[in-house]
Amino acid sequence: MTEIRKQRLTVLIPVLVCVVSIIGITVFWQYEYRQTAFEHVSQFCEIIIENHPEGEEQVLSALKQYHTLAEQEVKGNQFLKQYGYRNNEFCEGVPWNFFIPSVILIFLVICGFLLTVWRMNKRNRMRIEELTSYLEQVNVGAAGTVIQVKEDEFSHLQDEIYKTVTSLYQTREAAVQAKVNFADNLANIAHQLKTPITSAFLSLQLMKNTTPNIYGEQIERQLDRLNRLEESLLTLSKIDAGTLHMEFSQVDIYTALNLAAENLNDLLLKENVSVDIPDHGCIEIYGDMEWIMEALMNLMKNCMEHSKHGGTIHCDYSSNPLYAEILIWDDGEGFQAEDIPHLFERFYRGKGAAGNGIGIGLSLAHSIFELQNGNITARNLPEGGACFEIRVYSH
Repeated sequence: MTEIRKQRLTVLIPVLVCVVSIIGITVFWQYEYRQTAFEHVSQFCEIIIENHPEGEEQVLSALKQYHTLAEQEVKGNQFLKQYGYRNNEFCEGVPWNFFIPSVILIFLVICGFLLTVWRMNKRNRMRIEELTSYLEQVNVGAAGTVIQVKEDEFSHLQDEIYKTVTSLYQTREAAVQAKVNFADNLANIAHQLKTPITSAFLSLQLMKNTTPNIYGEQIERQLDRLNRLEESLLTLSKIDAGTLHMEFSQVDIYTALNLAAENLNDLLLKENVSVDIPDHGCIEIYGDMEWIMEALMNLMKNCMEHSKHGGTIHCDYSSNPLYAEILIWDDGEGFQAEDIPHLFERFYRGKGAAGNGIGIGLSLAHSIFELQNGNITARNLPEGGACFEIRVYSH
């Protein structure tokens, strides 16, 4: 608090000096004005009496009357104007040199006050810049504390910033650790599932070879579903842990769309659904071809599951200086309105969910494109059908 009081005194002292100086200068000017007026009236009376000694009594009587009525009658008196005199013809001998020290004093006081204000503003700016620099260092991950240790009006703010930053660090570390734990748990679950699934597949094959029955096909479908779940969980755990390996290169969108459709060819033939991919020439994005294909396959598969028998999955793509855009849509009934905000959440299966999916495909596609500087949004088309809009931004 001592430093704060010193800073307050630094401001108050120039203000007090300025006020006292103005009062003193006002009193001084009033004294000089009265002194000058007295000298001029005295000289005027002296001239009259010297020229007309017999009128001394009348002059002194008039002077006494003037002194008595000065405050009431003098203000606004223009009597001498009728004889051709003007006010600028009088008091030409006012000693202006008396006012020069006062003006200099006022100038110095004002300059001192302005200098004090400038120094305070400069110090405040430096403190604000210091706190801002500290926050910028924190935002880029640099460690450190605020150097300023003296008490001032920013001290409380500095303490609160430090507490908030410390709390955010702890929260971030806890969140990162929780994310790592979650990724580890997903990976452990995926690995634990791998062994029983493989054993179940081998047992199923032996059973089908030795004692075929109608339930083998149902068991195989469920094992396929578990196998896909295991693979998806393993991929999600790598994404969460930041260990998903990607090989970045220039990827032609038209090629990626066609390869994704070819990988789904068996399912598309089974559902009697076609894929329409127009050729708009070479438009490239920077990413991993294999993972882009994986994401596109998940989106196409979702459209296929919601398409009518004999329907078509439509694709389109374009680019501008900011991003490349890929559109994939079907001619089905579209998304349920309440499902759209949750479509890319993990394990979410909305009211309109079809097939035997596990609610990971859209989430996985979203995460894959996020890792490649892109995003996916979903919407319903005015003419009907669900549409996925992918944007991959330029680096």
